[in-house]
Amino acid sequence: QVQLVESGGGLVQAGGSLRLSCLASGRDFTGYHMGWTRQAPGKEREFVAAINWNGDNTYYSDPVKGRFTISRGNAENTVFLQMDSLRPEDTAVYYCAAERYLPKLVSGKGVAYWGKGTLITVSS
Repeated sequence: QVQLVESGGGLVQAGGSLRLSCLASGRDFTGYHMGWTRQAPGKEREFVAAINWNGDNTYYSDPVKGRFTISRGNAENTVFLQMDSLRPEDTAVYYCAAERYLPKLVSGKGVAYWGKGTLITVSS
């Protein structure tokens, strides 16, 4: 059974930091790109960041560029999201995703595997 499990969510004050982790299991994830999307209350899910299969290339949405850093662990089935200088507008459920075709991670459509999400709340 394939699972992506996120951890590290919680409540933080504006200006603070959090680090999200995602562990994928249940199959060989060699060659899979991984990424993060988020969904704020009352809004559509939006792309946050992605990293290609070997960690050489990273991609960020404009709202998080310069504040968030995506990285992969030594094992190909782990991905992290370091979130600094958090703002109240970053409040959302953050979802981990894994997909062989990178554009799908950015669009959020047709992604092969999703986690169940972890809530980040940034207080002002």
